[in-house]
Amino acid sequence: MLPLALSAFGNASTVLCIGAHCDDVEIGCGATLVRLAREHPQLSFVWGIFAGSPARELESRAAAAALVPAERLDLRFFRFRESYFPSQHDQIKDAIETLKVVKPQLILTHRLEDRHQDHRVLAELTWNTFRSHLILEYEIPKYDADLGQPNFFVPLSLADLDYKVATLHQSFPSQHARAWFTPETFRALARIRGIECAAPGGYAEAFHARKICV
Repeated sequence: MLPLALSAFGNASTVLCIGAHCDDVEIGCGATLVRLAREHPQLSFVWGIFAGSPARELESRAAAAALVPAERLDLRFFRFRESYFPSQHDQIKDAIETLKVVKPQLILTHRLEDRHQDHRVLAELTWNTFRSHLILEYEIPKYDADLGQPNFFVPLSLADLDYKVATLHQSFPSQHARAWFTPETFRALARIRGIECAAPGGYAEAFHARKICV
């Protein structure tokens, strides 16, 4: 496997993270954001979160500030009705259009084949709105059993994975009752992805990359 170092993002200035719910970005690419923030101090991060109560937004703010330096972070919440994104398609399209102004060089969003309707709508509208950008689609483990075969991997150190898992547990107490929201879930998926890319530390976050020019 030929590695593409994260130094490839050295000329970028803004990373746009798009999530349907208040914990999606953290679950899908939290450790990758930790690496990017540490290795590229010039990067700023904009998060567009499209559903969530005020209480859940507070959780997301706490998690985001733990993963990315607060002075380089811009959180934007839109508060659409959760689980009804297909019926709000036009309004969500208008909202995502407002994110163009941040001029991102890298976009992290949901996977197009995700079976959760909210995730899928956002993935489709990300591609519809940002036509000439590097877009990486992260994955969310859940009951739907829709994990695919990713083709872009970010190797993780054990320390970075531990930090992500601890941040998820500490920042999102509202999710502790969910059977799948456990440290074991996040570690297991990272271990499998680490095996698939022969990560030196044994762990990785994985993405689906549709178009990449080098």
